[in-house]
This record gives sequence, C-alpha cells and structure tokens, in this order.
Amino acid sequence: MMKYAILGFIWVCAISAGFSAVTAFPAFAVDNMESTDAPDLTSVRAKIDAKDYAGALAELRDLAEDNQQADVYNLMGFTLRKTGDYLTSLTYYTKALELQPDHKAAREYLGELYVETGDMAKAEEQVSVLKQLCPVGCEELEDLQEAISAKGDK
Repeated sequence: MMKYAILGFIWVCAISAGFSAVTAFPAFAVDNMESTDAPDLTSVRAKIDAKDYAGALAELRDLAEDNQQADVYNLMGFTLRKTGDYLTSLTYYTKALELQPDHKAAREYLGELYVETGDMAKAEEQVSVLKQLCPVGCEELEDLQEAISAKGDK
C-alpha cells in the first residue's frame, strides 16, 4: 500500500510541476494503473516491453492463480494475443471485462484482437464503448482507431 501512496505522491508532484506522465514513463502494455488491489506488475510489463512474451506469460499464469484481477487478465490477453493465441486471448479479455466493464485497456486490446482477426464490426463496437468511456478522448480510443485505420489501408 505504501508503494501506491509513493506513486500517487510522485504523480501529484509531476502534475504540479507541469510534466506529462506520458513522457515521464516508458511505454509498456497498458493496464488500469488506478487499481489498488492489483499485484505488482512491474516485472511483467518489463518482460512485455522486451517482447519476452513467454516469460511474461509464465509470471502472469502464477499471478492469475492467486489474483482474480482485471489487470492480470488483461495482460494475459495482451500477451497471448502477441503470441498468436487469439482464442485464449479472447477468453482473458472477456474475464477482465467481466470483472471491470469500464477497463479501457482491455476494451482497446479486445478491439485490436478483432482487427487482427478481421472482425471489423466487433472492433468498431469497442470503439463505441471507448467513446462512451472517454467522451473527450483517450489514448486507448486513439490507438484502437489507429489500428482500425491501418487495417483499412492494407
């Protein structure tokens, strides 16, 4: 819990100083950083960033045994999708969204799964949900729209 208090303090200081969190931290797979019941996913994110999907999956499977948590399931889905296991990936995104229907990252990644498998109508459904979750826009919405646009350009 102390870790979250420290991270919150750092966040407030960064915002007060006028820094953007987007530029202050490296880009990792997205999960819901606001969650307080999530296990520490720092190591998993580092493995995903390094494209060590086998290592990330091993760690996530261990975490999933003890944590029914949307961020864990979302990252499982992301990692499985990156390894080409679309069906199992879909299962984990669904679990994440059952636990937390407004999980923006899971919505984005589910939409990207649909783009990768050619189901553009379902990808657009996720865009619609993200537009409701992010009425003034958000990174997850922009990324999914970009993935859809890129697929249409091919």
